[in-house]
Amino acid sequence: MEQTLSFDDQPFPAAARAAVYQAIFSRRDVRGQFLPEPIDDAVLARLLMAAHHAPSVGFMQPWNFLLIRDAATRRRVHDLFDTANQEAHAQFSGERRELYSRFKLEGILEAPFNLCITCDRERTGPVVIGRTHIKTMDLYSCVCAVQNLWLAARAEGLGVGWVSIFDQERLQAALGIPAHIVPIAYLCVGKVSHFHDKPELEKAGWLPRLPVEELVYLDRWGQATADDDSLRLTLQAMRQDAAEGRWPA
Repeated sequence: MEQTLSFDDQPFPAAARAAVYQAIFSRRDVRGQFLPEPIDDAVLARLLMAAHHAPSVGFMQPWNFLLIRDAATRRRVHDLFDTANQEAHAQFSGERRELYSRFKLEGILEAPFNLCITCDRERTGPVVIGRTHIKTMDLYSCVCAVQNLWLAARAEGLGVGWVSIFDQERLQAALGIPAHIVPIAYLCVGKVSHFHDKPELEKAGWLPRLPVEELVYLDRWGQATADDDSLRLTLQAMRQDAAEGRWPA
């Protein structure tokens, strides 16, 4: 169904607002639940358009979207992951190493397609509005594109898994990416059998979710809000709601 965008300053209608929060809170990093069904090009086009409408520093739009459907290419990428994953496994010890070995950390071969989002740091020349002092803003812009795509995919009922265990130079070589182009995210995308109710690493006990109210400072680094501060109390209540499956919409 076609919709006309509204640019007024009013809040979204309640149902639309709730849908945004549902996408945020039910988004998951998908690894092992991919189904082999193909994705319709109209759906894929919506995801790419969502990514392309991310904010970018100086409006430089530094991203490219490299679709990877070829099975042989994906096998080469999977081999790179295997090598890097063995190196990563060796960096942990004891129970951590044993737990790490149980995780499935990619869906490169199972997902119907992979997508590499890159950053062309030279796209609009050496001087960019907003990047004159913080040179990494173009990289952050591409991460915003990843998040846009991820949330749009969730709204479409699709899973996305971000694979980050690679040697970057070898990944560039395998995909023919020029040396000056930075791979930002290697994503596995597709329909899934289900979404987990919590992130897999949280469910497995790898790390807990931090209390959001303890991450908020007031006016100065390290200065926490008072225990009876209204914002702090509201965040605590929302955190409890989220733990019980209620979206704070």
